[in-house]
Amino acid sequence: MKPVSGTMDPQRGPRTYRIAGIDVHKKKLAVVVGDLELEGEHQFEGRWFGSNPEQLRALAEWLLEQQVEEVVMESTAQYWKPVWGALERYWKPICQRREGTGPKSGTLHLAQALSNRGRRGRKKDFRDAERLIKRLVSEELVLSFVPDAEQRLWRTVTRARYQLTCDRVRLQNQLEALLEEAHIKLSSLVSDLLGLSARRMLQALAEGETDPASIATLAHQRLRATPEQLCDALGACKELNAVYRRLVKMALEDLQLVEQQIGQLDQEIASLLRHHQAAVQRLAEVPGLGVDSSHQIIAEVGAKAKNFDSAKKLSSWVGACPGDEESAGVNYSARSPKGNRHMRRILNLCANAAVKHKGSIFEILYRRLVLRLGHNKTIGAIAHRLCQLIWMILHKGVRYEERGPAVSEKSRRVRTARMIRTLQTLGYRIEPLGTPA
Repeated sequence: MKPVSGTMDPQRGPRTYRIAGIDVHKKKLAVVVGDLELEGEHQFEGRWFGSNPEQLRALAEWLLEQQVEEVVMESTAQYWKPVWGALERYWKPICQRREGTGPKSGTLHLAQALSNRGRRGRKKDFRDAERLIKRLVSEELVLSFVPDAEQRLWRTVTRARYQLTCDRVRLQNQLEALLEEAHIKLSSLVSDLLGLSARRMLQALAEGETDPASIATLAHQRLRATPEQLCDALGACKELNAVYRRLVKMALEDLQLVEQQIGQLDQEIASLLRHHQAAVQRLAEVPGLGVDSSHQIIAEVGAKAKNFDSAKKLSSWVGACPGDEESAGVNYSARSPKGNRHMRRILNLCANAAVKHKGSIFEILYRRLVLRLGHNKTIGAIAHRLCQLIWMILHKGVRYEERGPAVSEKSRRVRTARMIRTLQTLGYRIEPLGTPA
């Protein structure tokens, strides 16, 4: 980015292009306004501001008085978010409506802190803010993509749900470790420790039941373990200490609370994305993807991926494409670059699910590449193709059509019915659509 040439103000004379740099801290903000000229030295003016709401409004007013055109700040932990929100609300709209503004007026930039690192032993707050301005002008900063306020809310909800999912897995592992310590070998016989049969047996165990045969009768008829095997695995409950029973009961209550919160967040996400139901449905048709993963993808890249001009740019931002470390015409490393770790996690999970979808093109691609590349690199290649496919579905509005050889009308109807049931459970209204393009 190059500074815009000065314009004429009838009262003040020639007006130069002004950019503000903000060094963000938890309680204080070091703000520097740079008066950029095409020739000569840059002139800087610095001032301290607090990070409370009143001080942030005062910061926005001061930037308007100084006729600042652009603002750049460091991405310091989570402390930049209230500053960004305040400037987006109080400074940006007024700056864009002002007379004589340029195409970049009212632009907010978020710079990665590593790209603004200074010399060792020469670190000062105002000097860091000045360096932000200089490196922004010389295009040396690595800028981050910050979506609009609505999409940021989607991200907050979907990432909170992911954290609850991790908490559920952690509680399940703790419960299994507790049962092993108490010599209850139930996890060796049931495939899902949190399934219907296992939960009923654990609930009876927590409520004080001491007869293994009575607990074994609570298992479902389709459970592969026989009643004799269950009695043997639950034999330690006859002399089980009461402390273990109370701990199991606490673990079950915690799991029930986490699952209830996950269900509430599912309904919240479905309510927020109700206007983008068509995009969710088109993504859920792709093998390996579902309603939950579609919600997360839209929260990360947007409902139409309008901020990415091509599938290559989206793949590069996600970090799902091969790297390019070239020197003297030789590429020394094809390691993927760092990108959005949340989106990369979703793509890897979806790629692992897609290769297990019988008769899909992804299963054929996996079998073709795994012998030469191995499992991990093959999953990375399929994640790259999924990323390109996601961009086409969101940006161009097309629908997925399976090209695998084993596609039958029966399997397509079964998958469509399953997806419709999931969407209706979340409150979506499903209407029949035309033939996929």
